[in-house]
Amino acid sequence: MAEIVIRNLRKDFGAFTAVKGSSFTIRDGEFFMLLGPSGCGKTTTLRMIAGLELPTSGEILIDGEDVSQKPASQRDIAMVFQMFALYPHMNVRKNIAYPLVSQGVPRAEVQRKVAEVAKILRIDHLLDKGVGGLSGGDRQRVALGRAIVRNPKAFMMDEPLGALDAEFREIMAEELRALHDRMHATTVYVTHDQLEAMQMGDKIVVMNHGVVEQFGTPQDIYDHPATLFVADFIGSPAMNFLRFDGQAAAGAGTITLGDHTQPLPRLQEPAAGALVLGVRPEHVALSDTAPLKGRIEAVEYLGTTQIVTLSTPFGAVKARTPSTQPARVGDLTGLALNTPRLSLFDATTGRAFRTAANAGVHHG
Repeated sequence: MAEIVIRNLRKDFGAFTAVKGSSFTIRDGEFFMLLGPSGCGKTTTLRMIAGLELPTSGEILIDGEDVSQKPASQRDIAMVFQMFALYPHMNVRKNIAYPLVSQGVPRAEVQRKVAEVAKILRIDHLLDKGVGGLSGGDRQRVALGRAIVRNPKAFMMDEPLGALDAEFREIMAEELRALHDRMHATTVYVTHDQLEAMQMGDKIVVMNHGVVEQFGTPQDIYDHPATLFVADFIGSPAMNFLRFDGQAAAGAGTITLGDHTQPLPRLQEPAAGALVLGVRPEHVALSDTAPLKGRIEAVEYLGTTQIVTLSTPFGAVKARTPSTQPARVGDLTGLALNTPRLSLFDATTGRAFRTAANAGVHHG
């Protein structure tokens, strides 16, 4: 398998720039997610790594070799697409075997490798069946088998579960992650689904308008978003944003929020002007004694927990609380914010201020 290094990668389509100077490293054996909304540049990035698009500028290194201007055929990379792209006139066995047959691999070796891959994917009982009658999940397994059988340096997956219904998506997401853990294959996976990325990825790159907003582990990105976009895109419900004007010096561990002093992680740089205090719903507690007040506007019951929506002078806030905690629409209550879990953003640039809590965050 392979380590993949991306340096200042850029792709222009005429006057439109799809990818703007991306840089990150995919370690050997990582399950690496390219995450973002439609049109953010994630698929273009994947296609450049695979050699299906050549970059306008920048470098792509696979195992230390610069392949930036090499065609896909010289990169030893396998692709898996959302649409399964199977050969309908061939059965499962022949579909999986096709890459090896086209390379002139001896017949006995082809049979051995196909049987081995089919067993790994749990489709060995389907080898002699036509692909037309298979379920969506089984057809995706066949497409994966055709990629795996080559034993390439890396796998590129472009929303491979996008055509499946919700139940199959969840099952296949678990199977893909388990397969990766067995094979330790370097995998680059494109998705717009933040839950899928958080569930499956070792590392995530979050892209927006062709720019890498942040990269890191799922926990780093969730706990310490580098920008307002990442904070809003990751999480369900998304991070709460309390907007206000304020200032604090480097080294400060508090900021004035309305008529009270709000503790926050110690700042490593000064903050001033239009600011946004970010807090996840699960880090908001309802407490009559808390100085920050909000009026309950809605309560959404979710079984063991509930989502309580409150209006405050700084914007709407959602709190995830135990469903046993009383919360009635119309009541005024206090909101206690979990200090170590707070983020502070510049409202103009969207950038998170450096604090003692997020010092290791990787911005784009």
